[in-house]
Amino acid sequence: MIRLFAAVAVPPELGQGLQARQNGLGGANWRPLEAFHITLRFFGDVREDVADDLHLELERISAAPMTLELEGVGSFGEGPDLHAVWAGVRENDALRRLAKACETAARRSGLKAEARAYRPHVTLAYLKRPDVVEVAAWLSANAQLKSPPFEVKNFGLYSSLLLSGGSRYQLEQIYRLR
Repeated sequence: MIRLFAAVAVPPELGQGLQARQNGLGGANWRPLEAFHITLRFFGDVREDVADDLHLELERISAAPMTLELEGVGSFGEGPDLHAVWAGVRENDALRRLAKACETAARRSGLKAEARAYRPHVTLAYLKRPDVVEVAAWLSANAQLKSPPFEVKNFGLYSSLLLSGGSRYQLEQIYRLR
């Protein structure tokens, strides 16, 4: 089994700006620069034969290059269940169509439909038993986050290894937008 997801990488120069915001939350597991991405579809643990089918389906996706912007911040979970803080992605129809195409590729490969609504974001930190007041202050202090526009010409299929210190990602395949 291999743990896979499709994503758009965040350019390093924008990632450096995100890293500058990675402070002020005690116990946060801040994500490293190389982990910054916008997930299109998390596929989970898949058998290698299904991964091969998925690759072929992702290769068939036809989508034009697009321009994205990061905008705002948020969190996942509430109260004691807060478990992540993230940078948002400005609403973009082309990105939503690409995410939907990745969902279609997953279904054609025999994977179950994604039950969660698509929320494009860049995870900045995973939280474990955070101070809710501290998180609210961090969200307020970073609410005006806005990046310059950046061009997206491809997306990737990544594998993920779960380690004690967090996840490590490896790019498996790049798909060009055309």
